Amino acid sequence: MTRNRSDPNGPALVLLSILALISWNGGPLGASASGAESVEPRYDVVILDGLVYDGLGGNPVAADVAIREDRIAALGEFDTSDATTAIDATGMAVAPGFINMLSWATETLIEDGRGLSDLRQGVTLEVFGEGWSMGPLNDAMKDEIMARQGDIRFDVEWDTLGGYLEYLEARGISPNVASFVGATTIRMHELGEADRAPSPDELGRMQARVAEAMREGALGVGSSLIYAPGFYADTDELVALAATAAEYGGSYISHMRSEGNRLVESVQELIEIARRSGASAEIYHLKAAGRDNWDKLERVFELVENARDEGLDIRADMYNYTAGATGLDAAMPPWVQEGGHDAWVQRLRDPEIRERVLTEIRTPGDDWENLYLAAGGAENLLFFSFKSEELKPLTGKTLAEVAAMRGTSPERTMIDLVIEDDSRVGTIYFLMSEENVARKIAKPWMAFGSDAGAYAPEGVFLKSSTHPRAYGNVARLLGKYVREQRVITLAEAVRRLTSYPAANLKLRDRGRLAPGYYADIVVFDPDAVQDHATFEDPHRLATGVRDVFVNGEAVLRDAEHTGATPGRVARGPGWIGWTESARDMRTP
Repeated sequence: MTRNRSDPNGPALVLLSILALISWNGGPLGASASGAESVEPRYDVVILDGLVYDGLGGNPVAADVAIREDRIAALGEFDTSDATTAIDATGMAVAPGFINMLSWATETLIEDGRGLSDLRQGVTLEVFGEGWSMGPLNDAMKDEIMARQGDIRFDVEWDTLGGYLEYLEARGISPNVASFVGATTIRMHELGEADRAPSPDELGRMQARVAEAMREGALGVGSSLIYAPGFYADTDELVALAATAAEYGGSYISHMRSEGNRLVESVQELIEIARRSGASAEIYHLKAAGRDNWDKLERVFELVENARDEGLDIRADMYNYTAGATGLDAAMPPWVQEGGHDAWVQRLRDPEIRERVLTEIRTPGDDWENLYLAAGGAENLLFFSFKSEELKPLTGKTLAEVAAMRGTSPERTMIDLVIEDDSRVGTIYFLMSEENVARKIAKPWMAFGSDAGAYAPEGVFLKSSTHPRAYGNVARLLGKYVREQRVITLAEAVRRLTSYPAANLKLRDRGRLAPGYYADIVVFDPDAVQDHATFEDPHRLATGVRDVFVNGEAVLRDAEHTGATPGRVARGPGWIGWTESARDMRTP
């Protein structure tokens, strides 16, 4: 892969060499290896002799990348004397940092700012906000967060979404962070957890909260419609919130009302929300859940692509596994969960209500998303997280195994576990087909998100298990589906991990290797990148990513964390700072 410096690699490298003569701030970038020598190095870092994937999906080129402060200064041909630090990337791919479109690292980054399980896969931006966001919060919501904490403990020192993101940045984090504002969070702020529509005044206040979050830098509105209380929102309510986000350039993103029996209808609702609100829209973790629904995926593709042909910006993201992970609340009807967790548990203690819930869990229907039935049996539910020390030994066992141990039915066992653990109980559901995973990856409008936290195989994180996607989602894409199965090319995979989601989110100066862009960069070996996490042993770091830079600072060198925490808040298009003077603007 090492290029002959006297024989440039075709027109693409010639173009990059020309670009290297023009800096992002309008001045000369300095001499190349063949030009006049500088008294002092012009760059902080040069990454030499790598194969550069710029993020746009085109063929890679042999080139060097120069970094000055937090930005990419130039691409072209340089020498070790051109920078304070030179990185030899011979045999390596050099790409923009990867974007995790669905991250639940909201609490794990408070515990450990490294975000190591994602960082070791080249992830440099964690995007939050699937229905629930870490603001805006009122006092009751803050009290509930404190009461429901498990292994990770922290004080809630913020009220707004922007305050939370700045709190993370101030604590010190290695990746960048961004967030949608959660439609569930907005609803809870004004209505609590009641199953009713907002009044006009309440809806107006909800829209004002969305506008506030957008001015703080939120990316748009995110919903999660299978879980109470988000389930209680109707289409009109969601249109109103998405329309407010759209006024600030934000988008709508949704864990839809159904991914199973009513999958097609749920996609149609998402498209309707986009059409009526004027917002672009994205489907969170697109899937056809349950064997009886696997063949519906083709109709979903047709709906999305027809909408795109119509001019609507409809897209999706996914994780690269056949199992999802959530709680046992996804196996119980939403009505029993009205009023919040404590009310849910109290109802489950009532013998009459308990019998009604048992009947509804066992009865197929389309009124709510029953992941227990969608999984096809108790052997396809795997427990990965308990709050209670007494129940933690059940981690890694299936519902069928636990039910047999207790001598109770699977349905009664689920109810008993929620009561005993006083939690939703972290549960993996095996729902999807491998063939459909590959078919989704092949779609050019598909991005990727882990739907998981960012962990480390140590400390408090080992008190619970997790889904292997937390440690392997990106590496699995690049290893299994790109290198081994060749579902898409490496250049296309890089595009879908970088410039594509960055453009969808309307992030400024991120997602590409180009002069003037933030120096979020990953250096990895395409022939070796590999996931190792399994459902039986998920706390295993991926391999093959060697170096990672965030905002120009090395956070991973030779696959080891450097201790650096340069991560920042990446703000959306409505951030009030964009309209402030250059003197007052903070860096996004």
